[in-house]
Amino acid sequence: MSDDKALSCKECGKEFSFTAGEQRFYAEKGFENEPGRCPQCRLAKKRRGGKKELHTTVCAACNVETQVPFEPKEGRPVYCRECYKDRVKNAS
Repeated sequence: MSDDKALSCKECGKEFSFTAGEQRFYAEKGFENEPGRCPQCRLAKKRRGGKKELHTTVCAACNVETQVPFEPKEGRPVYCRECYKDRVKNAS
């Protein structure tokens, strides 16, 4: 961990430096993942209050349009709030 690492920001795509000092700090805190956002995008996210962008999709169970706080992936089912609650309740 003596060298800086060049990482790519998942928000803006720009390259940023993950310094040796930051790497030591992450290791001391037990963080397992490297930062995914550059300092500017981290600050912007903090200013937004960490609110997630909502993505519109169709529920895999009832075919109702719904919004979810993550980007749906092809081939993976996404459920509306009610169908998700039913699935969790029935799984236990």
